[in-house]
Amino acid sequence: MIKTERLTKRYDTLTAVDNVSFEARPGEVLGFLGPNGAGKTTTMRMIAGFIAPSEGTASICGHDIEREPLAAKTLLGYLPEGAPSYGEMSVRGFLEFIADLRGLAGAVRRTRLQHVIERLALGAVAAQTIDTLSKGFRRRVGIAQAILHDPPVLILDEPTDGLDPNQKHEVRTLINEMAADKTIVVSTHILEEVAAVCTRAIIIAHGRIVADDSPQGLTARSRYHNAVSLRLERAEQFAAARAALAALPQVDSVEADEAGLRLTALPRTGAQLLADVNALAARSGLALQALELESGRLDEVFRSITT
Repeated sequence: MIKTERLTKRYDTLTAVDNVSFEARPGEVLGFLGPNGAGKTTTMRMIAGFIAPSEGTASICGHDIEREPLAAKTLLGYLPEGAPSYGEMSVRGFLEFIADLRGLAGAVRRTRLQHVIERLALGAVAAQTIDTLSKGFRRRVGIAQAILHDPPVLILDEPTDGLDPNQKHEVRTLINEMAADKTIVVSTHILEEVAAVCTRAIIIAHGRIVADDSPQGLTARSRYHNAVSLRLERAEQFAAARAALAALPQVDSVEADEAGLRLTALPRTGAQLLADVNALAARSGLALQALELESGRLDEVFRSITT
C-alpha cells in the first residue's frame, strides 16, 4: 500500500504541500484531484522519491521512500507528469532500457515486453524514435514503462493527458483491469476520470486535503443530488410549470433555462422530489421531452470545495 504521514514540502516562503496524510490499499484506485497548482504533482513526486519532503514520511508497501529507496521503488511503477523519456531512442529500445533498469531477464523479460507493447498498441511504432511520436503515443510509452515490471503499486500523474477519446477509454479500461491486485493512485484534474476509474477520491487545494470520499459520496454533497430536471415540449407551458415546481413544499429552488425549455427543481436537504414532480407533470398535463433524476454534479462539488 501507499502511506503518507504529515507530508509537507516548502519552497522558501511557499508551502506547496501542507501536512498531507492518507493511505491507499490493494484493490483501490485513488483519484488525487485538485486545481492546477494545488500540490498534486509535488505530492506524487515525494511519494515516488523524486523530491525529498520538508517534513513527514511516505512509504511503499512498508518501505520508507527516503530510508529504503531501492526497496520502495522496486515495488512502484511511476508515470510522471509529461511522461519524460529519451527522444532519440526507439520505442522498443527505450522499453528494453527500462527492462534493464528493472532487472528483467529471460522469459519474464520477453513476456513483459510483449505484453506492454501489445496492450498499449505500440507495435506499429516500436521502431520509431520517441521524438517522432504524437503526444498520445508518448503518453502510451510512458504508461508502458510504468507497468513493465508488473509492480503492485502504480502512481499515474495525468495518465490520459493528450489522448483522444478512444485512447482515453483504452487507458481507463487498462486501469480497471489492473486494479484488482494493485494499489493505484491517479493524479488528475479531469473530473470524468474519477467517475470512470476511481473507487475513492481525495481533493487537495492549496496543498491541503479538503475532501476524502468515494465518488458517489462526493456527488451526494452536490446541491443537485436528487434534483429533478424536466424539458418541456411547449414554450407556452414554461412559466406555469416553473411556478408550480417552485410551489412544491419539498423544492428549495428552481433553475430555469427558458431557451432550452429546461427546468431543474433543487430539493430541500434530504428531500426526494421525483414522485412529486412526476405527479405534478401528470396533473398539469405538461408535455415533456424528458424527465431526469440527477445523482449530483461532481464539478459543482469540486468548485465549492476548492474555491
